[in-house]
Amino acid sequence: MQFAFSNEQFKEGMERLGLTEKDTDKVYSFGNTGGFYRRSDAKRLHEMLDRQEQERKEAMKNDQYIYEMFDYELANHEYIITRSTRETLDALDLTQEQVETDKRLAAALKKAIQHQIEIQE
Repeated sequence: MQFAFSNEQFKEGMERLGLTEKDTDKVYSFGNTGGFYRRSDAKRLHEMLDRQEQERKEAMKNDQYIYEMFDYELANHEYIITRSTRETLDALDLTQEQVETDKRLAAALKKAIQHQIEIQE
């Protein structure tokens, strides 16, 4: 998989995939992300994504993982500046309602927010 945000990056990415910039019929777009990949790699990519999702679900059984997940994404989405969890939850494919109705998620998010505030003081 490659990502491109300019024609030059697209050309370079296609070359890394062993293609020319005109071989657009040999790639799929990865949504609206700027990502693209060889059609011949589609099955392997989907298998990898499915495997990662299973690993994430397994990791979510661990409270420390949940805390670290929130803490990382809060920092990544500049919670300390925005004071908003919207982008953090979007990045984690969670809704506010899911967090509020799950005691473990709610506690981990609260702890991570407190940590972000503390490291900025």
